[in-house]
Amino acid sequence: MLLALDVGSSICTVALFDPVRETVLAEKVWRSRRRQTEETLPAVAEVLTRAGAVVDDVRVLAVTTGPGSFTGVRIGISVVKGIALGLREPPRLIGLPVLSTVAARFVPLAAPGADVWPVLQAGRGRFNWAAAPADDPLWLPDVDEHRAGQVEALVEALRAEGRPVWLVGELSSALRQAVQGLAHVRCVDPAVEFDLPEDYKSTPGFSNGAGAERAGLTETRGEGLAGLAMRHLRAGSPAVTAPLQPLYLRPPQ
Repeated sequence: MLLALDVGSSICTVALFDPVRETVLAEKVWRSRRRQTEETLPAVAEVLTRAGAVVDDVRVLAVTTGPGSFTGVRIGISVVKGIALGLREPPRLIGLPVLSTVAARFVPLAAPGADVWPVLQAGRGRFNWAAAPADDPLWLPDVDEHRAGQVEALVEALRAEGRPVWLVGELSSALRQAVQGLAHVRCVDPAVEFDLPEDYKSTPGFSNGAGAERAGLTETRGEGLAGLAMRHLRAGSPAVTAPLQPLYLRPPQ
C-alpha cells in the first residue's frame, strides 16, 4: 500500500492507495486551521481504519514538500519520517513538489500545444505558479522554476506567454475574473477545495466560478499525489532517492 499525505496548506489530504488495483482505498480531505500537528496522525488512523488496513501494510510513503505553510510542510515530512521509522519493513519515501502534483492531473488532458500552469494560493492575495512541460510526466520543478506574486504579476506573466495555457489548481474568483480577457488562457478548476467546510469527505467536484470549466477530471486530490508517486517509483526518478526536505521559496521566519 501507498500512504500519501499533503498537509502543507489549509486544505489537507491523507489517502491510502492500492498500487495493484490503481485505486484509492480511502481518503480524508479536511480544512485545517493551522492544527496539522494535532490532526494529521488521527487522519492517518482514520484512513487506515476505513480501508481495513494497518500501518504495517504501508510499503511506500509519499508527501508533498512545498511550497506551502512552513509549519504544515515540516509537519507532513516529519509525520512521514516518523511512520517510516516505526514500520517493521523500511518503506520507500517519495517527496514531491506541490505544483508537480497539481499539474500531473491535467497534463494528459490538455489540448495539443497547450501548456499547463499549476497555481497555488499563498496567502494575502499572493500565488505560487510554474509552467509544467507537456513532455515531462515526471516534472520536478526546483526553486528557480517557481514564481510568486499577486494576481497582477500572474496575469502579466500569462499575457507575455504566446502559447495556449491551461491555468489549473487553486484559482480564486479574482484570478478567474482577471484572466477572462486573455483568449489563450483556460481556467480549469477541478474543485474549489479551499472553500470546503471544516471536515469534508473528498469526492470529485467542479466549481461553477466565472471562467472555470469542467475538464473531464475524475481523479481526487489524494489519488493524484499517490498516482504520481507510483510513476516516479516505477521510473526510478530522483524523487525516489533524494532526501526528504522542504521546498521553500523564501527563508523561514
